[in-house]
Amino acid sequence: MSGALTKHLIDRDLLRTTLERARAADRKRTNFNFHGDMQENPHRFLNVMLRDTYITPHRHLNPPKAESFLIIEGSVAFFTFEDDGTIVSCDILTGGLASPEKSPGDAPIGDAPIGDALGIDISPGYWHTLVVLSEYAICFEVKPGPYQVSDDKEFAAWAPREGQATGAEILAYQKYLREHVATL
Repeated sequence: MSGALTKHLIDRDLLRTTLERARAADRKRTNFNFHGDMQENPHRFLNVMLRDTYITPHRHLNPPKAESFLIIEGSVAFFTFEDDGTIVSCDILTGGLASPEKSPGDAPIGDAPIGDALGIDISPGYWHTLVVLSEYAICFEVKPGPYQVSDDKEFAAWAPREGQATGAEILAYQKYLREHVATL
């Protein structure tokens, strides 16, 4: 074995401090990366998201990258779309294994819907996004590296773009997605 051993316990303290960072972030989310740098393969990270964060629907087509999401705490609606923005599926993913603010066995956060799945693995090229249904959600993600901002993802032209759209446009699109959670 070469190099120094790097280990990170995914414990309540790590979840709590990462949640505090997300609460202080303008984007209402933050990552804790386990990979050493952006060139490493695969990328492994916690993605801690607050209820009102917005993630522009996107896909990883060129280069093709699969992604795996495992919800540790909270509840999210994971959407996939057709090329024209039509919703194909909405899966409710619910964690609750290691809340930073509750004890094991406590009920999910708030009144969020509870899904039958803890996570999802998605093939390259599928348009997708997620909406946080609970106060916050903590997700463990794995996807291939390296990360290059220029080609990591393709953003959907049919959805508001984070950082470019108005707050009202984003709120309207989030409302549209939330209305479809119960109907799909």
